[in-house]
Amino acid sequence: MGTVMFFHLMQSAPADTLTINAPRALGQGWRVMVRGTDLSALDRLDQALWLKGGDDSFLPHGLEGGPHDADQPVLLGLGHPVNGAKVLALVDGAEATDAEIAAMERVWVLFDGNDQARLQAARGQWKTITTAGHAAQYWSEESGRWEKKAESAAG
Repeated sequence: MGTVMFFHLMQSAPADTLTINAPRALGQGWRVMVRGTDLSALDRLDQALWLKGGDDSFLPHGLEGGPHDADQPVLLGLGHPVNGAKVLALVDGAEATDAEIAAMERVWVLFDGNDQARLQAARGQWKTITTAGHAAQYWSEESGRWEKKAESAAG
């Protein structure tokens, strides 16, 4: 069972955080599934990931529904991680089941701290996840850089 990491986005977009964290996960040999709730928002995220960083930081990824979904190092979609992901990134209010959390090395919950509905939803997710006994960390970029603000051990 891995750790659920909440990323309270105050200054950056999900694409910014993913272009930092996903290469680290890939470096560990873990594939990533980015689960959203809206296909058009995932399409915009896909476009943003293609534009981030240029050739030096290319993030190999694809949108769910293609012929090579199972081969994608980073797969963006609405469904389950058919690419053998060990990291599940949740964006736009997407959620994960207890079984999915237990099967992952990491679960990243990326939420817009400027959106009160998303903030409240993330607080609810934190409570549900920690009550279920999953290890969790809360990270905020409020100060301009990422800082760990809270941690709950697996129980």
